[in-house]
Amino acid sequence: MNIKESGLILFVENYPAALDFYTHQLGLPVREQQPELTVFQFGNSYLMVEKGGAASPAAKSRSQNPTVLRLDVEDFEQTVQELRNRHVTIEVSTHSWGIIGILLDPDGNRIEIKKHGISSL
Repeated sequence: MNIKESGLILFVENYPAALDFYTHQLGLPVREQQPELTVFQFGNSYLMVEKGGAASPAAKSRSQNPTVLRLDVEDFEQTVQELRNRHVTIEVSTHSWGIIGILLDPDGNRIEIKKHGISSL
């Protein structure tokens, strides 16, 4: 198999709120947009956000969404501050394997910002 590019598809219920979040609060560049889906640049891959999911008023459990979007960043502290400046609620958590910032999108999907260069086991 010769993989050209990898990507993730995230189905959301609150599509307009998700677009605003991923574009303005998370700051992901839009690669392509159609009425019911948007493709964002996601590091060296893509994230497609598409209508058709189920929202939760709080963080989704692992049984509701067993996937976490993880972004390894070069400057963790600067990234956390940028997100907070954009009014994103982010909880920083330190573990034996590294430091992460935990945030939720409008549908309750978990996203983690991780300090690059620290082992992720």
